[in-house]
Amino acid sequence: MGDKKLLIVAHAPSENTQRLFAAVGKGATSDAQLSIHVDMLSPFNTHPEDVLASDAIILGTTENLGYMSGALKDFFDRCYYPVLEKKQGLPYGLFIRAVHDGTGTRRAVESIAKGLRWRPVQEPLICHGDWDDSFVEKCHDLGVAVAVGLDMGVF
Repeated sequence: MGDKKLLIVAHAPSENTQRLFAAVGKGATSDAQLSIHVDMLSPFNTHPEDVLASDAIILGTTENLGYMSGALKDFFDRCYYPVLEKKQGLPYGLFIRAVHDGTGTRRAVESIAKGLRWRPVQEPLICHGDWDDSFVEKCHDLGVAVAVGLDMGVF
């Protein structure tokens, strides 16, 4: 177990989105030299205490009718006020699986994160269009980048 905690919260209702979620987690834990602990949770199983205990968070969602998944919205609804004053500046990353362009989903998540005063640590990863196996590698790289940045104290 590490000194810092990375929380990964993603809605992964399909086999492909489960692959993306797993790739982010695998990337985050791929370097045994890192001194971080990684928790991977469904939005429905994530509570304010999980966010309060984290030093960074990666969010994942599907694009649902041009918006984030209901599961991720439920997470925000339950956690928003309990963490609002205590986790300002929380570094976060975001990945979206979108059949279309993902811009509405991105905008919705970023709007809530901005209200929480969370700090994006890199450009959101939008895996859009028909399924492409390169999405898995990109999600792995997202996990690596956030984990290394957290461990090195970059954010």
